[in-house]
Amino acid sequence: EGWIEFYDSFKDMFEFFCKNTTIHGTIRLVCSDSNRMKTAFWTLLLLASFGMLYWQFALMFSQYWAYPVVLTMSMHSEPKMFPAITICNLDPYRFGLVSEHLVQLDHMAEKSIAFLYGINTSASLSHTNEENVYVKDLPNMGNLSRSSFKLSQNFSLLRMPDHNNMSGKKPSSVGFKLCNATGGNCFYKTYSSGMGAILEWYRFHYMNIMSQLPVIINISDHEEQIEDMVYSCQYDGEPCRPSDYVHFHHPVFGSCYTFNSKGTDPFWTATKPGIPYGLSLILKAEQKDHIPLLSTVAGVKVMIHNHNQTPFLEHEGFDIRPGIATTIGIQQDEVNRLGGNYGKCTTDGSDVNVKLLYNNSYTLQACLHSCFQHIMVRKCGCGYYYYPLPPGAEYCNYNKQPAWGHCFYQLYNRLRNHHLNCFDQCPKPCRESLYKVSAGTAKWPSAKSQDWIRQALRHQNGYNSTSHRLDIAKVTIFYQQLNYQSVNESPLLSENLLLSSMGSQWSLWFGSSVLSVVEMFELLIDTLVLSLLFCYQRLRAKKT
Repeated sequence: EGWIEFYDSFKDMFEFFCKNTTIHGTIRLVCSDSNRMKTAFWTLLLLASFGMLYWQFALMFSQYWAYPVVLTMSMHSEPKMFPAITICNLDPYRFGLVSEHLVQLDHMAEKSIAFLYGINTSASLSHTNEENVYVKDLPNMGNLSRSSFKLSQNFSLLRMPDHNNMSGKKPSSVGFKLCNATGGNCFYKTYSSGMGAILEWYRFHYMNIMSQLPVIINISDHEEQIEDMVYSCQYDGEPCRPSDYVHFHHPVFGSCYTFNSKGTDPFWTATKPGIPYGLSLILKAEQKDHIPLLSTVAGVKVMIHNHNQTPFLEHEGFDIRPGIATTIGIQQDEVNRLGGNYGKCTTDGSDVNVKLLYNNSYTLQACLHSCFQHIMVRKCGCGYYYYPLPPGAEYCNYNKQPAWGHCFYQLYNRLRNHHLNCFDQCPKPCRESLYKVSAGTAKWPSAKSQDWIRQALRHQNGYNSTSHRLDIAKVTIFYQQLNYQSVNESPLLSENLLLSSMGSQWSLWFGSSVLSVVEMFELLIDTLVLSLLFCYQRLRAKKT
């Protein structure tokens, strides 16, 4: 009896609650008991208020469980690390191991161009004076004999009739035919531009030829030194050091160097913005035309990217023209995503279902390439030459897999149209740095200064110009400002804001507080206890 307040009836309990509770309007239920119309009116009004209250609660919870986010932007200004810079000479090598096949491919290209356009390109595609890069110490040289591979004649370039051409002009569609392993389900890989068709046709044969090389090629002993590509390198007014770059060879973009790839050396800390405090390079932009139909651009490829990131030069970067001084100003932006219930992102890629084939940090492109390569190996039985291989797989070769091209182009179209699940399996990084660039160009060297600049390069770097065309380029990359913009995701409706909104709605409809909710729970408990006591009394009365 000291813990529970007893009532003679439910009516007494309800009257006590209505007269003493802090919920507004309930006292009108008992003070107007003589006027049934008023009692009914206030009863309906309270029930309507309860309905509106819980309708608002439902809306707030549905919005909360949708996990919306709001973007907040902030500016920061502090010294930061200079980004990684990758440069390539757009001059891929003609490896001696497959040189004969590349010569045959060049002859096939000459015949195809002559057949399509009646042009003799034997002089421009001449390769007799080119030097080959030979790879020493290769295991199982007998398995890589030149006679073991033969170029296929089943993928000839053809003109396609244009059924939609209503102007009466000659058909412009050019392509080559691809079929499955049984020779059926054929389609034509066509291009409206003959140039695009020839380049893709050449690249398709080139991948089959290059598949003869071992997966891991060590050409460091045969690679030219960085001085043969970079005549001058300075950062923040100081000369670059041999430890500032790493080298790799790209099958299309040639010899490449990445400066500040790790981003841990204090030498590359940017303390001031402006051109004098950036990276200044004088580059060799001469194209030896090792493989002229694979690389049709003369100049240098440059890409600005994050540290420990694989540079995907086929998707990003820009070309530097020979005979031009290019200044590139960069501005950094940071994006921080919430992840979890608020969106799909990954911190380091460890929670992604796709096994990355690249040794660097996680990026969306690295995941997409790895996902596509895994599907390619599973569906086509071999791997795409430009991507790393999973363990135990081999690169595609139409001598072993005659229909791999048919399988590859269909898979790639599905990936491009988002019909593969790679985009679902590969989330964006939760933390990402983006670089916005703005560039300006000017003729360099000028007509009056080119003689002494060439003489200086000749004496200092062994520069030797054997042609009249410009074969050097200058590029300067610098921070425009050290302040950077940070874009952060934050919950639109957090737990605190949700409770605050619920309290506001409760006060709006009933003018009460949390203690009023406790009073309602107290009423429920008293009702339950009183019901049990009445049941107990009835049972005792029946027994007696």
